[in-house]
Amino acid sequence: MFSKSFVCATLVAAVASHGVHEDQSPILGPHQSLWYNTLPGDGGTQADSVFSGISTFGRLPYAKCLSQTDVKFDLAFIGAPFDIGTSYRPGARFGPSGIRQGSRRLNLYGGYNVPLKTNPFNSWATVLDCGDIPVTSYDHAYALQQIEHGHYNLLTRQPVTDAHKKGPSLSGKTLPRLITLGGDHTITLPLLRSINRAYGPVSVIHFDSHLDTWKPKVFGGAPSEIASVNHGTYFYHASQEGLLANDSNIHAGIRTTLSGPSDYENDGYCGFQIVEASEIDKIGTAGVIKRIRERVGTDKPVYLSIDIDTLDPAFAPATGTPETGGWTTRELREIIRGLKGLNIIAADIVEVAPAYDTNAELTTMAAADALYEVMSIMLMKGPLSNLVSEEEEL
Repeated sequence: MFSKSFVCATLVAAVASHGVHEDQSPILGPHQSLWYNTLPGDGGTQADSVFSGISTFGRLPYAKCLSQTDVKFDLAFIGAPFDIGTSYRPGARFGPSGIRQGSRRLNLYGGYNVPLKTNPFNSWATVLDCGDIPVTSYDHAYALQQIEHGHYNLLTRQPVTDAHKKGPSLSGKTLPRLITLGGDHTITLPLLRSINRAYGPVSVIHFDSHLDTWKPKVFGGAPSEIASVNHGTYFYHASQEGLLANDSNIHAGIRTTLSGPSDYENDGYCGFQIVEASEIDKIGTAGVIKRIRERVGTDKPVYLSIDIDTLDPAFAPATGTPETGGWTTRELREIIRGLKGLNIIAADIVEVAPAYDTNAELTTMAAADALYEVMSIMLMKGPLSNLVSEEEEL
């Protein structure tokens, strides 16, 4: 039999021993060295594995750029969750969050782009995800103003790199680049308005199955001024407002039905040339790239707009107006890589409506992968100060 005094002494010693252990490692446990440090195989950006943590594009650092005016970057991703301009399937307001979800594994193995021999996640540039522009879902016209002003707020920031050098903007300054996550394609109009304020008219490369230059009376009947601005007419308005450079804009991937041949005539008046989706069977991806580069040239600022319905619904079912007969994801990515060296100052990807996707996230992954290529070729070009020649600087 143990005495009462012996039992009490043993308990006191045990409690004391436990207390000493907790003092040495309070709450933190044996894995403390791993918390918020790089884990093997996580892409080297943060400790969260690719299936945990908050969703930013490619698991980039997040900043509330619109409310934090001192935040600087060389390239930023910004969402525009708007889908009031759709004519068929709504749901693209969830596109920004869906694309971010589909981008989570982009740097799972480090982010190195093998075909382009570059790593956009580990380059000269400071790259951030700035979240979404707050956009009302109740007022079409006001929402487009929010998108324009939010985009311009970020577009005209001082970049981290070469802020003191001359750039191609109207102010003569070097500006950062922006990639916008849509949203339906109507958002490209306020984005081009923002771009125009900073750069003047720009050349546009437009990947889409639809022209989007329809006159409002043809597309939707335009029962009101607000209704005349939608995802099938925004380029018509952009042309009327002088936002597009003359005769250096191009559509690629077109395969839509028309109201008649006059739609193509009107498209020409808006300053566009067309590469039909079916032409890839005759001229291949190299031929498509050649047509685009010859059209836009290499000496002027370029805006890139990608509608995910460029892809066949087999590869991207979750979109507002799907059209069969489109390109594969592999073909689109190859064509985007072929734009390396062009002066792409900003870009968007639109019409991703995740509610129509499969559980495999086919569309959101395709959109994220397309932007991975865009991000790569943008950063390979270097800061936008590189668009100004030495002669111009002198």
